[in-house]
Amino acid sequence: MEHNIGFIGCGSMAQAIIGGMLSSELVGPHQVMASANSEKTLQEVQSKFEIETNVDNRVVASDSDILFIAVKPYKYQAVIHEVSQSVRDHTIVVTIAPGVSFEDMEKAFEREVKVVQAMPNTPSLVGAGMSAICPNKKVEDEELESVVRLFKSFGEVEVITESQMDAIPSISGSSPAYVYMMIEAMADGGVRQGLSREQSYRLASQAVLGAAKMVLESGLHPGELKDQVCSPGGATIAAVSQLEKEGFRGTVMSGMESCSEKVKGMGE
Repeated sequence: MEHNIGFIGCGSMAQAIIGGMLSSELVGPHQVMASANSEKTLQEVQSKFEIETNVDNRVVASDSDILFIAVKPYKYQAVIHEVSQSVRDHTIVVTIAPGVSFEDMEKAFEREVKVVQAMPNTPSLVGAGMSAICPNKKVEDEELESVVRLFKSFGEVEVITESQMDAIPSISGSSPAYVYMMIEAMADGGVRQGLSREQSYRLASQAVLGAAKMVLESGLHPGELKDQVCSPGGATIAAVSQLEKEGFRGTVMSGMESCSEKVKGMGE
């Protein structure tokens, strides 16, 4: 890919994306530039990824063909006001903050710009990200293909509609946190039963990875795969029964609902 990629803001999510796309070698370090408020952050990023950094957001904006705005939602207005005249007409602006709509972007820029809403997740850092993206009407098909290709360099991509974006943080953006909690709980259970902490984390993590791969590659319904593990009167169905009594699935769904409500609030 020949595009120059810019990042305004360089926190954990931006670093996950940078790390993922550099690891894939779709772009080289010389094609990536980042800015941040903290000199310390820029020094760490420059050392870690060997990319160009700059304290001036306008420099990054003017040099980018694809520009990621990777700041908190409440900072978008100020950042866009600062860089609006530096963003060129062909530049595709990628938002990765929840609750920032196309209408918000157009009002902030005071003109129509090419915008792609995106919601990646932190496993992008290890090439296993799951990203949902949505282009506005200004983004042409070829341009969307370039953005999809970029996101595919560090994981999988789903192109969705704007009305679906509020649901994405709860199911893929924030959900790694839920899974980490489950792995931690499973590991605690293993330690309680005599396994070492290291063994427990490896066993639990690989089991989760393998189960997810089975869903993706077998084409079978998760419920059917669960049934295959549950022998009549066996240990697995005993565990499943107890999890149901404790409201396992309902608790997960309630957590997702809380996440989505918070996202909607961010956009108001």
